[in-house]
Amino acid sequence: MQRRILGRTAITLAVLALLAACGGQQRADAGFPSESIRLLVPYAAGGPTDLTARAYGEFLERDLGQPVVVENKPGGSGALATQELVSADPDGHTLALITAGTVVLTPLANDVGYTAADVTPVGVMSEVPSLLAVGAGSPHRDIAALVAAARAQPGAVSVAVPGASTPQGIELQRLRDEHGVEFAVVPFNGNAEMTTALLGGNVDAVLINASQDVVENIDAGRFRPLAVSTEQRLNWLSDTPTLVESGFAGLTLSGSTFGLAGPAGLPAAVATRLEDALRRAHADPDVVARVGERYTGTSFVGAADLRAVLDRTRAVYEPILTG
Repeated sequence: MQRRILGRTAITLAVLALLAACGGQQRADAGFPSESIRLLVPYAAGGPTDLTARAYGEFLERDLGQPVVVENKPGGSGALATQELVSADPDGHTLALITAGTVVLTPLANDVGYTAADVTPVGVMSEVPSLLAVGAGSPHRDIAALVAAARAQPGAVSVAVPGASTPQGIELQRLRDEHGVEFAVVPFNGNAEMTTALLGGNVDAVLINASQDVVENIDAGRFRPLAVSTEQRLNWLSDTPTLVESGFAGLTLSGSTFGLAGPAGLPAAVATRLEDALRRAHADPDVVARVGERYTGTSFVGAADLRAVLDRTRAVYEPILTG
């Protein structure tokens, strides 16, 4: 009888402890956010990451009831902003736009003091394919001509990328190692710098995120797209072949997934609240219009799937960067 009473007491205490923990988590959620939120962007102002962060940030500010301050911190192929993110208190008041490049490739290529395990994914804000493009006055009329020039003089034809350790930079390394085409890879801090370099004649081509600013340059005749990174042709650039079509099997990974993340150890209740707010932002007509329907897609991609993107990227690129 005494053992039964002790058993019931233990069960009662366990239930009370669980309820207390749940109540504490709910109180933590109810108190979040209690101050302004910093949203770090690891690239320069004016590019697609900046536009995406500001569109979502303004919605999150209204939804969460606290100011969301976007801070551009370019440098180190995304390491500068990400280092600040992972060292912040895991309370949800410091967030960052992340990509596979900033949290997977940069740590694989450099000793930056963090890995993808040091962030808490919240969800995807947008997905942007990349394209290989030249300026309007380029002598290279198509990708075959550009590749022929690179084969004739290895390392003489320059291609700008948004950071040496970005998917674009590593795909050009794969182009050299797997297909024997060697370009001079020139890293910049985002689309704005790359565009200036191309239009100014300082580089021969760009492997760039095909965001709205790039599409506008294509429509205006300032950029001439030669190939896209996607497995299939883009319906809004249907005349532009894929890299695979052009003879470069497997080069489909240079597009960018722009995600939102906090530091590791973000409380589950806070992470859930942020994910729910991000889901509502993804469905907001103003956010979709500003970011671009072709980049937001029809379905929201949440925390678990963003983590899967990071894990898949690591599986492909780790042997290349550490082998």
